[in-house]
Amino acid sequence: MATVSIIYFSGTGHTTKLAEAVQKGAASVAGVKTNLIAISGDDIIKGRYQNDAVLAQIDASDAVIFGSPTYMGGPAAQFKAFADATGGKWYTGAWRDKVAAGFTVSNGPSGDKLSTLHYFFTLAMQLGMIWIGLPELPMNDKGINRLSSYSGVMAQAGQEDPAVAPNAADKLTGELLGQRVATYAVKLQK
Repeated sequence: MATVSIIYFSGTGHTTKLAEAVQKGAASVAGVKTNLIAISGDDIIKGRYQNDAVLAQIDASDAVIFGSPTYMGGPAAQFKAFADATGGKWYTGAWRDKVAAGFTVSNGPSGDKLSTLHYFFTLAMQLGMIWIGLPELPMNDKGINRLSSYSGVMAQAGQEDPAVAPNAADKLTGELLGQRVATYAVKLQK
């Protein structure tokens, strides 16, 4: 059985909703177990992320999907604290050859979300991971990949009622990313 872990930070709940959609997609693949892991501010002590149990969960995973809102053109500081804590994993090669992907949410259609996805990509490359992008064409009747991102999922929080954002199309895009990552995680186990 392949394990897909979705690790994310959410400031207002929008990223949590997208993380749940990504998890739903990953869980739809036969032979896949998922872990939905929220980065907690309580795990950041004197500016450093410290949660060995979470890092061990990711050590045991076949795939990792990173998520964060985009704040001021990049991932949230809480996610960056987690990323900084992966230095030991880099040194030992613990996450080498794991499948990786990412998703982000911001208020505007662009909101410089690509910078956040590129941050995740660079983190994954430094850790020796295998990046999975999003091949979905934006020209479809379901609104899939409506923000036209191939590096990962971009979602928008500010276009409608905050209680439901991101919208159904963005959540469906997240599901497809989760499904794609899980499919590759299973293939790589064979």
